[in-house]
Parts: sequence; C-alpha cells; structure tokens
Amino acid sequence: MSDPEGAADAHVLVARAGAVGGAVGGITLARPRALNALTLPMCEAIAAALLEWRADPAIALVLIDHAGERGFCAGGDVAAVRRSVLEDGGAAGRAFFHTEYRMNHLLFTHPAPVVTVMDGVTMGGGVGLALPARYRIATENTLFAMPEGAIGLFPDVGAPFHLGRLPGRIGAFLALTGARLDGAECLWAGLATHYLAAATLAEAKARMLAEPERIAAILAELATPPPLARLERNAERIARLFAPERVEDILSALAADPSDWAAKEWKAVSAGCPFTAKVALRLLAMGAAEAAFAAEMAREYAVATRMIARPDFAEGVRAVLVDKDRSPRWQPATAAEVDDAEIEAILAPLPPGEGWTPAI
Repeated sequence: MSDPEGAADAHVLVARAGAVGGAVGGITLARPRALNALTLPMCEAIAAALLEWRADPAIALVLIDHAGERGFCAGGDVAAVRRSVLEDGGAAGRAFFHTEYRMNHLLFTHPAPVVTVMDGVTMGGGVGLALPARYRIATENTLFAMPEGAIGLFPDVGAPFHLGRLPGRIGAFLALTGARLDGAECLWAGLATHYLAAATLAEAKARMLAEPERIAAILAELATPPPLARLERNAERIARLFAPERVEDILSALAADPSDWAAKEWKAVSAGCPFTAKVALRLLAMGAAEAAFAAEMAREYAVATRMIARPDFAEGVRAVLVDKDRSPRWQPATAAEVDDAEIEAILAPLPPGEGWTPAI
C-alpha cells in the first residue's frame, strides 16, 4: 500500500491507495510477537478507518491482512480483560468488547467489499475480523478455531450468527470442542470463500490493488484445489453426535459411540467450561435465527459483560495464559450442575443505557 494515513495504534497500519478502478483501504495487523492479538487501541484504529472509508465513495475495496509469518490474529487480549476484572471491576474489559463489537458490525455492514486474508492462526477475535468479510481467503497455513470454552468465555464476535448457520451441526462441534481447522476444512465448511497457496498471496494483493473491481475474478484465477478436508470425513458423525440441544446429551452420544474419534471429542467437550458450553449452544440457536447482525452484537455484549465477571473466566485465563497448568477448576464442574436459571440471566438484555450500540 502507498499513501499511509497512519493509525491510532502502532500495532495497526492503515493506508489508502489509489487505483484505476477505485481506491483501496488497507488494514494490516502489526503485532506479530503476540500473534496480532487485538487490543482496545487496535480495535479503535480499525473502527475509525472503516468509518472514514464508508463515507468515501471512491473506496472500492477494504483489504485486511497481517504482518509476520505465524498468524493472522490469535484473538483478543483476554489477559488484559482479566486484569481489568481484577483491578477495575471489568470496566476496561467492557470497553474492549463494546469497541470490538462495533468493529465487527462495521465490517459486516461496510458498503465496499471486504477481503480478509486468513493466512495462519485465525482464532477468536481474528474470526470476528474474517467472517463478516465478503471474501475470505484461506491457505495451507490457516489454523481456524473458536477456543473460548477453554477460558470460560464463549464464542463471540458474531460467531453464533455465522457458526449457527453452518450445516450439519458443524457450528456446535466447533463451539464445544475448540477444534482447529486447516484451510481446506475452512473452504469445505464455508468459513472461507477461496483457497490460495500462500506463495500466491503477494500477487493476489498486488492485482486486487491494481484492479479492485475484479476481486472475484482475480481470486478465482489464483485459487488452487485444496487437499481433502479432514472435516468432511467426519461430517456424518458430527451431524449425528452433536445433534442434541443439551450438552449432557451430546456427551452421552459421544460416550456411546465406539469410535476413537468420538472418544477424542468427548474429552475435548468435557475439558471445556461447562457453563460456557451451555451458553454457547443457546447462543448458536439464537444466532441462527437472528436476522439483524446489530441485534446479535447487542446480545453478545450483554453476555460478555456478565461472563467476564464469573469466576470461570478468571480461572480459565489463569490456567491457559497465566500459570499455563491447563488445569482449570470450573464452577460448576459439570454441565449437569449448571443452573438453567443462571443461563437465562446471562442471556437477558442489559438495562436501558447499559447495552451495546453500533457506531452507525
């Protein structure tokens, strides 16, 4: 990109480049040592650029990529959110989610087509940057997951809206197991729109910058056949064993299946936060039926503000990111012990004046 405009945070590079067919707005995540994990200033910078460009009729394309070789975006900075819960009652954490969800909504509603390059780790907040885009590029380096169950949070950033629409209970499988998909699996599941070899990305970006009106044609010309999607081989099992609406019944179905695959996924579901699993299934069902993405974001914000205040969140982040002992002590310890009334309270709208509002 040329003609850099700068950004509110050095970890996001924002630029606008002219082209024959229209201008291109470029956003590059530039926090590679942290796998480009999103901070509040990064979300603010991205949201500001998207707001500016939606008012510019010359913008024909928004291109989101990343610096570094290891990953697109590993998620949000949940360690900072945990510190906020412990130090200021979660005020800074709530501000982060409010701004991040505004960014997600701006991407979803942007008048110009958005292209996201999911080359490498794409998890949590990175998924929130990718799935609202019209064009989502996967490569042989893509590693896609929503692992929030491991930290006592829940699949957010619009994931219930997007994953809830996937066929064959793939959304429930991803939400409850935190399974990591490669690029071929992302394409097969519909999470990516195109599969390109990583070696062709530089050419793809250069051609899109030069001819933003030919995005679809350029990606089609450079796309390469992916390898067999491993997920496809287990599609029938996923549709059958993750069909129940209750976590307990999914665990029972997995336990009753004699396959090694089912045993492995039973362990994955059992290791996650039981409360998160219950919330995730409810949100997926609600997200699948939700027509308005803004309403989805408002619901997720209400849930996020309450989930970070629960002891499971602080404990999950401690176990995964702070002490790294991978031995969280969930409260309650099993899905059967979760109080349905508490789930309903978590899902309830926030009082007037406390809820999420879009930037536009």
